[in-house]
Amino acid sequence: MSARILIVDDVAANRIVQQARLTAAFYDPILAADGATCLAVAREERPDLVLLDIGLPDISGLEVMQRLRRDPASRDIPVIALTASGTAEERLAAFASGADDVMDRPANERVLLSRLRNLLRLKAESEFPSTEGLAIAGLAEAPLAFEPQGTIAVVGSDPGNPLWAQLAGKMRDRLVMVSRREALAEISTGHTLPEVYILHDDGRNPSGTLRLLSELKSHQATRHAAVCVVGPAGEGDEAAMAFDLGADDAVGPDITAEELALRTRGLLRRKRQSDRRRARMQDGLRLAMRDPLTGLYNRRCAAPQLAAIAARAREDGSQFAVMVMDLDRFKQVNDAYGHAAGDQVLVEVARRLTANLRDTDILARIGGEEFLAILPQSCMAVARRVAERLCQTMDDQPIRLHSGEELRVTVSIGVAVAGAGGEDSYAIEGLVEQADLALLESKGAGRNQVTYRLSAA
Repeated sequence: MSARILIVDDVAANRIVQQARLTAAFYDPILAADGATCLAVAREERPDLVLLDIGLPDISGLEVMQRLRRDPASRDIPVIALTASGTAEERLAAFASGADDVMDRPANERVLLSRLRNLLRLKAESEFPSTEGLAIAGLAEAPLAFEPQGTIAVVGSDPGNPLWAQLAGKMRDRLVMVSRREALAEISTGHTLPEVYILHDDGRNPSGTLRLLSELKSHQATRHAAVCVVGPAGEGDEAAMAFDLGADDAVGPDITAEELALRTRGLLRRKRQSDRRRARMQDGLRLAMRDPLTGLYNRRCAAPQLAAIAARAREDGSQFAVMVMDLDRFKQVNDAYGHAAGDQVLVEVARRLTANLRDTDILARIGGEEFLAILPQSCMAVARRVAERLCQTMDDQPIRLHSGEELRVTVSIGVAVAGAGGEDSYAIEGLVEQADLALLESKGAGRNQVTYRLSAA
């Protein structure tokens, strides 16, 4: 599906020209002639990007951007502001109002299209359930009361250039001056790396600046860092190439310290927002796979791993074992000592079970006090030794609670081995059912013991 670009301009000829350019580039343009229409369309249509003329007849473009940023439905939509005057004051006001970039009209078509691609790519990479949706679910993080000081590396510039002293005076973040060689050498040190790189091109080697940009964006350690190209490599055709190589921003050599400070602050803010989104995504993936109390795999994650192990065993004709384990009389622990104590017991049981299994074995918590272990490349003799060791390690030493009390906790185990009874013995449902039946036998025979079965052919 083509990205939808909202073009906001009160001059019909300008709208038509932009519409033709974007259509030729396989975008889906949406047209608006004033600020009120822009705000309504942004809320209802949720375009992927807004191309906004600052000089609108009804509401100023600056106020339109401020309203877009205040509205949860549109606050994350990238905005490129277009200005006819090109004055420093208007550019600074546009950035302060929430523009992602400001371009003088008429904009270089190649640079504009490359910037569109760049912002759309950054938006796609950072997409996550909206803050609005998380707030409804009660999962939104509280706004950070304090943003820590960031580190911004200025690469390849003369430290005596007055621009950097002026920039440092306008930011609370730390500026460090490094050579191109030092910037690349730091990647392999394992130390904390800068959050933003400003690549200064003095005009003598623009292609070298672009190669450094490509290196930073392709390296695992720095690919999520924000990168801004400043100088001749940040304007014209070189700027278009920089955006396509992954630059987060690119500006010409005449940039003022005030504007560069606003741009850099925006890069740092968006970089940290992206970091938080990725962290939430990783937490979500971890919670989808792991039991939050014990850190073991959960039932949902264990099922496909069991299927994969069974498929490999069927292919090479090997055997593997499944163990279903249940803590004995665990309800009495919760009733007598409380659920907090019960949680302590489960955590310690998970630790002991993990310590007595191989790295290649799979251990999951599949119920309140029920655990599943999958042992690849294991015959009955191996499974017997492991199961008896697990049973013994629980019985040997009591579990000490935080209160200082000690509890004797035992476990009953049912074991089933696949691969010894023909092709049908690899069926997962039958294998787990046999292990469950063996567990019931262990419980019925007095608990704290192991029962074994071969999967039926």
